[in-house]
Amino acid sequence: MSDGVYIVANDRVFDQTIALLSSLRLHNPEIPVFLVPFDEKYGQIWPICRDRFKVQMFPDLPFLGRLTQDIADIFPRDFLRLPNKMRKLSLWFGPLDHFVYIDADILLFQSIESSLEYLNNADFFCCDFQGKGRGLAEVFTSVIHERNIFTETDLKDIFNSGFWGSRKGLFTYEAMLELLKDCAAHREYFDFSTGTTDQPILNYLVLKAAERRVNITQANPDEPGSWAGSSHFQQKGNILYDDDRPLRYLHWAGCPMRPDGPYWELWKTYRFMDVSAPLQNLQPPKKAGIWERLKNKVKSS
Repeated sequence: MSDGVYIVANDRVFDQTIALLSSLRLHNPEIPVFLVPFDEKYGQIWPICRDRFKVQMFPDLPFLGRLTQDIADIFPRDFLRLPNKMRKLSLWFGPLDHFVYIDADILLFQSIESSLEYLNNADFFCCDFQGKGRGLAEVFTSVIHERNIFTETDLKDIFNSGFWGSRKGLFTYEAMLELLKDCAAHREYFDFSTGTTDQPILNYLVLKAAERRVNITQANPDEPGSWAGSSHFQQKGNILYDDDRPLRYLHWAGCPMRPDGPYWELWKTYRFMDVSAPLQNLQPPKKAGIWERLKNKVKSS
């Protein structure tokens, strides 16, 4: 039985990937981690993932190509904003029996083992307050209610797609493609209004295929928050606390990851904890030169 972690990345999330892996390796220096390339542009981040953080490449790149093509064949071009985000679906067919998926814009503050343990009695877990806070927003439309596609109990299990775990073999490849065809035939089920891509589709697949689901925030009433938009977290050392509870993770979903954004200094600590290469895609804003400042002053006068 092999447990581990999957990430999806390319050079566009160079800085975020380094920070995430630094936080992961701080608590789990040996756990298997696999990179699923978002696209072909990973030449800069891959050597650092491999050499510094002992990340392995997803072992079946031809399968990723097949999956990407099959998804392109199923969905109309204007259906999915970023179709390559659907490469997350490959995780159910990868080398790990139990796995956690983690978005690049996340920092971890605990061992990932404490999350993997939930898969001892479940086929899928998440750990967020999506159902309680955002409701169906960014997942489903009211049509799901009107047509009784899912029960009220099912809909309490909707989740943010940035941090979750599952088991290999939850469904066969053919069964997954059939579910995707069902999604493509019912665009009206899904809320893509804010530009999400994978989250609505992943929720549909999981609610249809995973009978044993657990949301850690419901199973554990003392589970702390995890959203970077929450300003009340307190920093002690390099860990954030919700009152006296250390966060499991912090997710910048929908929050700016830049110098004027939340918890920037903490994120920067992890970004430079193990890799000193300068920031690439999260550069601090440049100060305006004297002539630019004069022009702006004239415009505002």
